[in-house]
Amino acid sequence: MPRPVKLAAPILSFGLAMAAWYAVSLLVLSPQRRFLLPPPHAVLTESLADPAKLEVMLRALAVTARVAVTGLLISAVLGVAIAVLMSQTKVIERVVYPYSVVLQAIPVLAVVPLIGLWFGYGIGSRTIVCVLIAIHPIIALTLFGIQSVDGNLRELFALGRAGRIRTMVALELPAALPSIMTSLRTAAGLSVTGAIIGDMFFAQGKPGIGTLLDTYRARLQSEDLLAALLLAGLFGVLVFAIFTAAQRITTGGWHAAGR
Repeated sequence: MPRPVKLAAPILSFGLAMAAWYAVSLLVLSPQRRFLLPPPHAVLTESLADPAKLEVMLRALAVTARVAVTGLLISAVLGVAIAVLMSQTKVIERVVYPYSVVLQAIPVLAVVPLIGLWFGYGIGSRTIVCVLIAIHPIIALTLFGIQSVDGNLRELFALGRAGRIRTMVALELPAALPSIMTSLRTAAGLSVTGAIIGDMFFAQGKPGIGTLLDTYRARLQSEDLLAALLLAGLFGVLVFAIFTAAQRITTGGWHAAGR
């Protein structure tokens, strides 16, 4: 696809989104109900352009970002380690994998009260929510990548008398790298979502962007609510873009998933 077309597509999409936003705010909603969806210029002038309000939002976003990154790192280490263990023997896979599926199937909001009772209502509980949401894709995709290694290559390593550890390090993990990077890219967005959910339910400690969203909603501060949502969305897009770039750097030269 030509580069001008690639650049024009997101610009056109953004313009259409802004036009739809203005249409709903100015044409569909009456002036009395316009607080439900203020027009974009109102969000900009009354919230994002206010240095005091913007500073509060950015400070809260930094707290959420630290929680999301911490949760993602823990999820990555645990997820890859669990997948490696499951790949070594079917017994471990049959014992552990169902619990991973259950964690993914249970709505996180259903277990949030238990997390608060068991671990308190601070930053630690927010991180746990991130891990619960983000770990399953890492386990599932890493295990898939390891199990998808070419059988002929496994036989070649076996003929060379390579042990399990050498086979894992030299063959299986490198071959599974595209799947691992895809899982991290998926988990990164989920970790941001988990951090925001944790902010909303665990209010002890420094407020995150989710805490502000809950406060603005309760006070009907629509401009501030939308501004905080936009900042949270931009952070999510940034995290996704970083992991997309990392995938291209690590696998773009030899695998289609990184191109």
